[in-house]
Amino acid sequence: MSAPSASDSSVSRRDLLQRATAAGVLAATGGGVLSACAMGGGGGNDKAAGGAKNSANPLGVSESAPLEVVIFNGGFGEEYAKAHEAMYKERYPKAEVKHSATIEISKTLQPRFVDGSPPDVVNNSGGNQIDFNGLVSQGALSDLAPLLDAPSLDDPKKTVRQTLLPGALLPGTYDGKTMALNYTYTAYGIWYSGKLLADRGWQYPKTWDEMIALCRQIKAAGLAPWTYQGKHPRYMSWPILSAAAKLAGPDILVAIDNLEPNAWKHDAIKTAAEAYYQLAVDGYILPGSEGMDHIQSQTEWCRGNAVFISCGSWLENEQKAVAPAGFQMAVAPTPSLTKGDKLPFEAMRGTSGEPFIVPSKAKNVPGGLEYLRVMLSRKGAADFTKRVSSLTAVQGAEEGLTLPPGLQSATKVMKASGDKTFNWVYNSYYRKLERTLVDAACGDLMTKRINPAQFVEQCQRGADEIARDSSIKKYKRT
Repeated sequence: MSAPSASDSSVSRRDLLQRATAAGVLAATGGGVLSACAMGGGGGNDKAAGGAKNSANPLGVSESAPLEVVIFNGGFGEEYAKAHEAMYKERYPKAEVKHSATIEISKTLQPRFVDGSPPDVVNNSGGNQIDFNGLVSQGALSDLAPLLDAPSLDDPKKTVRQTLLPGALLPGTYDGKTMALNYTYTAYGIWYSGKLLADRGWQYPKTWDEMIALCRQIKAAGLAPWTYQGKHPRYMSWPILSAAAKLAGPDILVAIDNLEPNAWKHDAIKTAAEAYYQLAVDGYILPGSEGMDHIQSQTEWCRGNAVFISCGSWLENEQKAVAPAGFQMAVAPTPSLTKGDKLPFEAMRGTSGEPFIVPSKAKNVPGGLEYLRVMLSRKGAADFTKRVSSLTAVQGAEEGLTLPPGLQSATKVMKASGDKTFNWVYNSYYRKLERTLVDAACGDLMTKRINPAQFVEQCQRGADEIARDSSIKKYKRT
């Protein structure tokens, strides 16, 4: 069943709500059903459970109030959440904790947001997550400031905010308010097998000219230099934007986030698109990649059929069942496009991800915030890293742990990137722009259906479409 358009004058608001609830789907674009849905006001739930606030209970949690947690059952699974729930239960033994997990977050939870009965904590992640633009604009989320300004569980002299990595709150912040906690910290770059490169005597290239020269050697050796997640081609937008930011400086990313006119047409983005387009033109991409999903392409990479792939540092956990022993998974920054790049080779994209929210109409908002405080303790963060081989947004929580090769590599390159680390958030502000419009442009570029000039034109048209759509709330990044 397709969702009716909010612009259809023959469909009443009440009909929209009834049909949306029955269909159990949430518009993924920030318009349509989402803009029409009564998602709940931002004033919070007047009936939410609460207790007396004190130094031991700064968020005012009721010790016996039930807590409901819904987890996205994706690459990280759900066992880490059960461990966090057990930690919460240790603090509040009288509280009943209800756990559930699903890959269909939007389909499962949209009716509950509409009727005002959402869970207390939601891991709003995955391909079927609920669109953040709609949730925020409809006042459906709690402001996380009370959590962030509360004392941390490990050091009461430090607030939770002070324990987080720099930039960790950016992806979940809208108009100055943090509405989502992005729990993981991800290094985005180009991945390869350290063993394969060592066995062949190859070095990871630091410049694009070196990359193309190495691709020639790789192809001559009978291997494909690259593969990519063909059914999700936006993965290739990440190295393109990263290379462009290093070439011209990260301000071009702010322009893209703010939907500034012609932001995508910046010469640096076109130059970066030309570089990655060359991989397709010169036959350096594994045949059939365009028809593979992320698991299939990553599996071909793990089997040694391709040398390089663009991804985030969840890759190691996602592929742990198929990566051969001694693979030595490693990540590196995108190669510099020119000697005059404004950022050094070591600069790379790093950002928090895996968003958690506390709905404003939850029955136990204080408990939801406290659950996030437990997650952000060193114990909670270290347990997560041990279980799923992923860093968290908590500073130093991985110290003392034995990390697998890929995570060791990610930690090393992020430290080398330091204050040159950059990120963009247009994909958080306007999900449709990345997941649909830029995604399609990347698919066309990497299959040579369009050239780099057409690529930037197509991306700009997509951004202009979002900018003109009055049903989509706009956000400003400074």
